[in-house]
Amino acid sequence: MLFNSYPFLFQFLPVVLLVGWGLALWKPTAVKVWLTVGSFYFYAWWHAAHLPLLIAVMLFTYAVGKGIMRANRPLWRNVLLGIGLVGVLGVLGYFKYFNFFAGTVNSIVGATFRLDPILLPLAISFFTFQKVAFLVDVHQGKIQKVSFLDYCLFVAFFPQLIAGPIVHYREIVPQFARRGTFRFRLSHVSVGISMFAMGLFKKVVVADALAPIANPLFELAARGKVPTMADAWVGALAYSLQLYFDFSGYSDMAIGLARMFGISLPLNFNSPYKAADIIDFWRRWHITLSKFLRDYVYIPLGGNRCGRVRLFGNLFVTMLVGGLWHGAGWTFIAWGFIHGVFLAINHAWQKVPFHNLGVRYTAVLSWAVTFTGVVMAWVVFRAQSMPDAWRIVHSMVCAKKHALKLFDSGDVMLVAAVLVAGLVLPNTQQIFGQFRPAMGYVRSRARFWAWRPQLGWALIVGVAFGICICCLARPSQFLYFQF
Repeated sequence: MLFNSYPFLFQFLPVVLLVGWGLALWKPTAVKVWLTVGSFYFYAWWHAAHLPLLIAVMLFTYAVGKGIMRANRPLWRNVLLGIGLVGVLGVLGYFKYFNFFAGTVNSIVGATFRLDPILLPLAISFFTFQKVAFLVDVHQGKIQKVSFLDYCLFVAFFPQLIAGPIVHYREIVPQFARRGTFRFRLSHVSVGISMFAMGLFKKVVVADALAPIANPLFELAARGKVPTMADAWVGALAYSLQLYFDFSGYSDMAIGLARMFGISLPLNFNSPYKAADIIDFWRRWHITLSKFLRDYVYIPLGGNRCGRVRLFGNLFVTMLVGGLWHGAGWTFIAWGFIHGVFLAINHAWQKVPFHNLGVRYTAVLSWAVTFTGVVMAWVVFRAQSMPDAWRIVHSMVCAKKHALKLFDSGDVMLVAAVLVAGLVLPNTQQIFGQFRPAMGYVRSRARFWAWRPQLGWALIVGVAFGICICCLARPSQFLYFQF
């Protein structure tokens, strides 16, 4: 079930909210059961055959986690952690990577492994990383007690189930026991609905309007054709903006939905295209994934504590894991490798002193280089193959003869307008900053843009929501559903 669909907006969500608020007045345990069952229904709406897999992984990791807690010897704790990680990652590896690696072996050594189609379970990348974090946190003693019902709701809670943010048990579950959680509160509902509406606007009006500009560029490259330099940049920028507004819109909707129940989810985006360097970009883009990679891959590898050479190696490994997490394909691996190179260069560049350049000029140059590198890397991320990516990137750098023209002035103006808006306007977390919309929120200094529960903002949100409703005849899938 899509957040941007009529069944969700006018059937599922009103029923879950109204019944949940009513049960919260009676017994908190009842609303937890209701939300867990409703979330399972929400997941099964997409493909019911994969619901047993989600439940099986949930039960398995719960049992392993309890076993780790009860184990008295470090050896047994390590063994149980290994069993849990192998089990969870094995499920992810089979469904997402088996055919990719088997096909690679077939092509390299001439083997003939049979590759039957495997339907990828929805959200498997997200709930797999969530379980990995849970097991590691239990093993490290960061989680001392686990309630079965709380764990079920933690796993299944529908606002974050499909595409994040990637939440941690110790972040969410304590909120379940907080007095007033799940009950109707006008302050929570007004903030939640407003954030949801703005996230929906990002997806339906902005991201979906950019898709018809971005897609033809990559379809042209897939046919072996070459675009003009201008069209390569317009299409690449269109996809970069589409991806951001699509995923950040989903994250805003998830934060808004959770807030309606009195739950705060982690902040996932903080204007990443305003980043001053690539390190700053990864502190702003898909923040929960970046933190996961840092805490559960980069730091266990040694982080920056083992010398310069080891630092660069750890960065490459971490970003390759991040690339593979997004998808089973050489383009995703290449994208992770490119960002590993970017991060290594950034770390080395920080050691070079700049005494002759003004701070302002250095900041502008740094932003321009960072943004250009990010956009060109997104081309590799989106392309169907490396040759397709090379055709576009090469056209972005070198003007080509006999290149095909794709876009008109209207397309260029739309991309330019969205880019300027994304770079100049505050993000939703800043707009709602004084109401603490999410964990890790950003307080805005701009009073003019600060959201308030007033008539003017109610009209703005209402108009935005009405425009979105008119655009939902054919709801489009979120881009991160593919990962």
